[in-house]
Amino acid sequence: MATGRDARGLAAAAAAAGGDAPTPGQRMRALVKEAQEDKKPLQIVGTINAYCALMAEKKNFKALYLSGGGVAISSLGVPDLGVTALADVAEDARRITRVCPDTPLLVDIDTGFGPSIFNVKRTIEDLEAVGVAGVHMEDQVVAKRCGHRPNKQIVSTEEMVHRITAAVDGRRDPSFFIMARTDALATEGLEASIARCKEYVAAGADALFVEAVTELSQYQAFANELPGVPLLANLTEFGKTPLWSLPELGASHVAMALYPLSAFRAMSKAADKVFETLIQEGTQVPAMDTLHTREQTYEVIDYHKHEQTLDKYQSK
Repeated sequence: MATGRDARGLAAAAAAAGGDAPTPGQRMRALVKEAQEDKKPLQIVGTINAYCALMAEKKNFKALYLSGGGVAISSLGVPDLGVTALADVAEDARRITRVCPDTPLLVDIDTGFGPSIFNVKRTIEDLEAVGVAGVHMEDQVVAKRCGHRPNKQIVSTEEMVHRITAAVDGRRDPSFFIMARTDALATEGLEASIARCKEYVAAGADALFVEAVTELSQYQAFANELPGVPLLANLTEFGKTPLWSLPELGASHVAMALYPLSAFRAMSKAADKVFETLIQEGTQVPAMDTLHTREQTYEVIDYHKHEQTLDKYQSK
């Protein structure tokens, strides 16, 4: 699995020095740096489970994402309203990093999973321990809402700075990637959001996730005021942010393009069609073009390779 020229360079340097392979955080940072230098945003694709992560990796995506909303909807069957806990997200993340250990995973940790700085530190420690490359944490109140819904409430800049400081203190690997998300654009406006983010970066945030952006010029404004700080664009469908292209984002100094639930929404629509066909027709035949074949599924999970291993042991 290719991980970018800088990531490959890290691995080669580590091997030459007789050291360990690059950490997940180092891989993530190398990819982001490459994206900034090339002015071609790193595509980070949402994968709601290990199987989906394998599919994305085999399509040569260089970075994966676990959405908090995705965990709430797909793993728990509840709305994205602060219901998920650290254990829910950590388990889904662990399953992904186990099958895709060389592809960096960025994880949504909402507000840090708890009311205190100790909860934030524990979140970072637990996710780093399962092989996550980095996280993003937002400045909403603990009883948070989806970033593209109305009536969001934002904590003070000081409280968010405390969260970021705790996250930085909680990481063991200094390369673990900590991103600050601000939802203040919709509630406080551009200038206030930029002012907040300057404090977030000063507190140790490695990158910024500005939620619910409506104009490319807003990214440009952040880039002008915070030069060199990587920016992430959240290209979630059916939300407030237009679905801009990579060239448009690159020209606006965006380093990362996030597609948090694109595959999940496609999977949901396909499943809905199959269920409707079964209940109406009494057979899945009219919906067969919606299904992966058995062989296509086997290719994703390397079934034949595993079966050959089983044959090898059972033949002894």
